Amino acid sequence: MKILIILLQTGILSLFYLVGTIIHNLFDLVIPGSIIGLILLFLCLCLKIIPVTFIENGAGFLLSILVLFFIPATVGIMNYSSLLSFHGALFISAILLSTIFTIGAAGIAGQLFEKKAEKRKDEKEWKKPYSHSG
Repeated sequence: MKILIILLQTGILSLFYLVGTIIHNLFDLVIPGSIIGLILLFLCLCLKIIPVTFIENGAGFLLSILVLFFIPATVGIMNYSSLLSFHGALFISAILLSTIFTIGAAGIAGQLFEKKAEKRKDEKEWKKPYSHSG
């Protein structure tokens, strides 16, 4: 039964992809159809048109096998060994620098959000009426 639910929920996710692709082709947009479908899914979830439970198991399954989707790209890179040997150090340094930058930016943003949340909490505590019971 769980397999059937996962297949149905994966089908719902694929339906959003298909609708996004149809919109992309129909209006000849610059944004890819998969991104349009993702935005439509996000809007449907935010507006509670589709509950999260309708796609939760299917999305979890797709995330669990996500690594398998990168195997063809990795194997394809192996055909260009001359490119990798010549520019390999540049690729690796660019990947490392962008990873460090992303981790740093996420950390700084997280700290800023935490400080704002703490500040709001403190302001709410100051606004509470203070009573003496005596």
